Amino acid sequence: MLRLYSVLTALIYSFPVQLLFNNIKRNHVLVLCWIILFAMITGNFGQYLGIPYLFLDPEYLNEINFTSFFIIGNVLAGFTVAFHITCYIIDGHRFTFVGALSRPFTKFALNNSIIPVTFLGTYLYYILSFQINNQYTTRMELFWNLAGLLTGFILTTVIFFVYFWFTNKDIFKYVVCRIDEKLKESVQVTRASAMRKLDIARKRQVRVDNYLDYNFRFRKVEDSSFYDRSTIIQVFDQNHLNLVMIQLFIIALILTLGLFKDYPVFQLPAAASAIIFLTLFVMLAGALSYWFGGWSATVAIIIFIGLNFLASKDFFSKQYEAFGLSYSTEPAVYTNESLNNLNDPAVIQNDLRNSMVLLENWRKKFPENEKPKMVFLCTSGGGKRAALWTLTALQIADSITQGKLFENSIMISGASGGLIGASFFRELKLRQKLGEGMNPYALKHRYSLSSDNLNPLIFSLLANDLFVGFNKFDYAGQSYNRDRSYTFEEQLNVITEHLMDKPISAYYEPEHQALIPLLILSPTIINDGRKLYIAAHPVSYLNSIIISEPEYELAKVAGVDFQALFREHGAQKLRFLSALRMSATFPYITPNTTLPTSPAIQIMDAGISDNFGVSDAVRFLYAFKEWIEENTSGIIVVSIRDSPKLGQIGERKRQSILDALTQPISTVYNNFENFQDISNDTYLGFARNWFHKPIDRIDIQYQVESYAPILNKLDSLRQNNARASLSWRLTAREKQGIVDNIYSEANVQQLEKLRQLLK
Repeated sequence: MLRLYSVLTALIYSFPVQLLFNNIKRNHVLVLCWIILFAMITGNFGQYLGIPYLFLDPEYLNEINFTSFFIIGNVLAGFTVAFHITCYIIDGHRFTFVGALSRPFTKFALNNSIIPVTFLGTYLYYILSFQINNQYTTRMELFWNLAGLLTGFILTTVIFFVYFWFTNKDIFKYVVCRIDEKLKESVQVTRASAMRKLDIARKRQVRVDNYLDYNFRFRKVEDSSFYDRSTIIQVFDQNHLNLVMIQLFIIALILTLGLFKDYPVFQLPAAASAIIFLTLFVMLAGALSYWFGGWSATVAIIIFIGLNFLASKDFFSKQYEAFGLSYSTEPAVYTNESLNNLNDPAVIQNDLRNSMVLLENWRKKFPENEKPKMVFLCTSGGGKRAALWTLTALQIADSITQGKLFENSIMISGASGGLIGASFFRELKLRQKLGEGMNPYALKHRYSLSSDNLNPLIFSLLANDLFVGFNKFDYAGQSYNRDRSYTFEEQLNVITEHLMDKPISAYYEPEHQALIPLLILSPTIINDGRKLYIAAHPVSYLNSIIISEPEYELAKVAGVDFQALFREHGAQKLRFLSALRMSATFPYITPNTTLPTSPAIQIMDAGISDNFGVSDAVRFLYAFKEWIEENTSGIIVVSIRDSPKLGQIGERKRQSILDALTQPISTVYNNFENFQDISNDTYLGFARNWFHKPIDRIDIQYQVESYAPILNKLDSLRQNNARASLSWRLTAREKQGIVDNIYSEANVQQLEKLRQLLK
């Protein structure tokens, strides 16, 4: 019993355990950073958005290999070293016996490695588990992936500690006079901080009985009494210099890479960018603690309040622009009165006449004695998942109907990724019709669209938006910043094979001649919740009131026609990729776009108002209901959804206090699509009262609920892996799962129904 007590005492008062206790007790910010990393790799944070896969399956230059994991290993080692330095700066004075050891910092770091080693072991386990369950990773690939991670981690760690080996060896070689001379040259706050820590070092030491040495054996702490003020101050001074040097090195590296961020080779994996950001955060916490000690939290709050105040005064204002529009022209007036003028009955009638020509040209594609079905293509948002799903669904559906799906389609509406996939397929069909030898059904187009474009976006956020923004580029005679929105569009241009880099006006004639369906993007105006209707044609008639009485004086204009609002700002020159970007704005990732109006309006994802595009289709139908009734045998609303409409109803489980507090918000968020589905069904229900031809509905849905019994037996990460994440990056398994889902029993039935309707 006595022996057990001695062993436990030796363990508890060992240097590694006491450092762990100290971190948990005092270094909450540092521990929080580790918790965030743990949560991300284990799937407890950002699982729905696919964040864990950025770490478990990192992609670099569209490949998951030794190099991609090597980069992650590098930055993870940098984060770990920054953690050790910060701990040493903050708490080294609590363990002054370290100052008597040779190479004090390296031994401190060795004993401070419980959290980093635990994380590395957990990370390797989850990588191994994920890759084994990934059907597309061979044993040899898995070996090289793990080898890349460990090689990068070890190599970078060795480089850092070689630097520390040489910089720390001089601690005991300086003479007191040189130290005092150096201190006289130091700023007073540094000297005061060191003196305060010296006082703590003399009076409030943490008990440590043994420490881990280089040979991984525990050695007893020897009692030393030779510490003097100069030695301790120099230890802190020297290691603060190390912290500053590494900070400057990392910031310089980020800025340098930021200058070349448009070159793929410099675009780090998204997970690496996230780790670098946490590294900077850890080092900032260390710097504040060193300079301000116990006042560091207060100073941080004051700095935050100050920055927040300056931001509220537009001191840091940075607007993301729509490329092609002129921001030097006097801003367009955006008021209720000006919106009413833009929707004047005479304006609407003129737009109706313009689009009537489009309808007549669509009708000419079919025999005079035949009344064709008119198809409305409605596609949902959902990032890369929705883009790939929409492209796959359109390829299959158009192929099995022998091209009739697109021939009969009059309009495409929707949101976010779905419109990106639909726009890409529409471009492929147009190129085919123009005789360019394009095969719109080729598998290579799915591969292109599904390739990664998150890495450059996240790296641009870190390397450009947070630090610099002085790079410019010209488009349509205007100059714009090479910011994160530019990066997104350039990546969008790459994954769509450089086919859609054109002004929106380039689609006017093909749509007018009915070679391709009219495409309407409807991002949301943050200022007032209205839709901004962006199309090659003026479409103010989409504001026709279809439920309320037209005579109601206080009826709110539902949307704004982009062409009318920005007629003086070069609306027709708007880059089509910018229009797609505005419709696919994802919170925190893709920035909100500011448009040249007074007051300035900002644009966000179309999915906020209608993620499925059905309401816009009904508005178009209402505007031309008489003509459509006379010239068609009915309409088909083809809804391509990246989520099931009638998903399983989840059981309400017992709530924690936190769940109860957040339920009002989470309930609204979780039922967002359900609210929209109910509204859209109401729209179509009303349509059956004023449109007197058949309205058929086809729902092509990406869903994995049929596998629920199997999923219940899996861990949470693998359960989520069965359904593709809402992200701008997909794993190989997610890509294959999306493509295979088109052949589910429910989708095959819907495709056959569509084929029969278009016979």
